[in-house]
Amino acid sequence: MLREYDRIVNKIRPNTKSLLVPHLEDLEYKLRPGMVTLTWTSMNIDGYLNHVHQGLAKLEQLIININDIMENRIENNLKTLSKTVLVNLPQEAQTYTLDEFVEMQEVWIAVESKKLRSKNYEVEGAVEDLIQTICSYQLDQHVEPISAEEIQKLSKYYNWSMYQALLHATKYSLNQMKERICGRRNAPKQVLKPFFEVDVHLEGDKSILKPSLEEV
Repeated sequence: MLREYDRIVNKIRPNTKSLLVPHLEDLEYKLRPGMVTLTWTSMNIDGYLNHVHQGLAKLEQLIININDIMENRIENNLKTLSKTVLVNLPQEAQTYTLDEFVEMQEVWIAVESKKLRSKNYEVEGAVEDLIQTICSYQLDQHVEPISAEEIQKLSKYYNWSMYQALLHATKYSLNQMKERICGRRNAPKQVLKPFFEVDVHLEGDKSILKPSLEEV
């Protein structure tokens, strides 16, 4: 029974461990008779073991549900969001005018913004379901319920995780643009087409660039 207890407790993920303290106390309350009242000659040992195993199965199902929400509905969405490219870059063989590039980005950003909002709503809903799943677990009347502070900590943690995912997406997108414009460091030298098309008109000995380099 104790080996089963250890196996189930080891399934708890670190960022939900503090939230599940009341649930572990509830299970320990079920274990208590075996430590303080039962002896080898007690007649109700089978009933005690059955009661504890039911508590173990109930806690394990809760942990499975929690881990499923965290892995499939929260973390997978955060990973997808962090890999979002926020700029539509020309291929190496393509160039665009400045106006064409801006127009292309406006279309791209409109589409990607919808995806980001969708993922944000999915994560927000999953966190609410996670908290609801944990709080709806029926505890023994002798066990203190989950504190509002711990619930708030979980919400803040995933709020920070969402910020980090967006930050990573932004940095990744800027680095992709930098590599397309300047080329990669230590990469074999290769001739890349210019990022922008530039119209050059000669007037005497001077050239006029359209758009100007400052505009680019």
